[in-house]
Amino acid sequence: MRRSIKNISSRTLLLILSLGMSLFAATSVQSAAHPDQEIIDRIKPAGVVCVKGEVCGEEDAAAAGDSSAQLSKVVEAAVAAARSGEQIYNASCFACHGAGIAGAPVLGDKDAWASRIANGMDTMMANALNGINAMPARGTCMDCSDEEIKATVQYMVDSSQ
Repeated sequence: MRRSIKNISSRTLLLILSLGMSLFAATSVQSAAHPDQEIIDRIKPAGVVCVKGEVCGEEDAAAAGDSSAQLSKVVEAAVAAARSGEQIYNASCFACHGAGIAGAPVLGDKDAWASRIANGMDTMMANALNGINAMPARGTCMDCSDEEIKATVQYMVDSSQ
């Protein structure tokens, strides 16, 4: 009985070793079959950093002569992509200013906004950009431009007068 277990163990060991060698051989052949270009493609950078005023690849080389037209297209796209004050209010400000959380003046509450409006737009913008009391800087809209913050403050003021 002991002898049969020993034979089974050595057979199992031999089988495992042969499978391992087969697997190693198969992957070695597969690696040799792939050209170096696949490796280069796999490890190449995900992007390119371009400096304004410099040609950045073949695509930009053709357009380099028309850079002023490109710049105006970029500016137009940025202006078109700007969100309205109402959109930003609904996305970032409503949570607190809709319910008055942590002392935030509720949109439309003329009494709560009267003293803030009396302080002027410059003070309200400074508070919106830097935060005040429990309100964080930029009122949780970290990707808002200063112009978008100003449009949002103006929307809130217009809605609360």
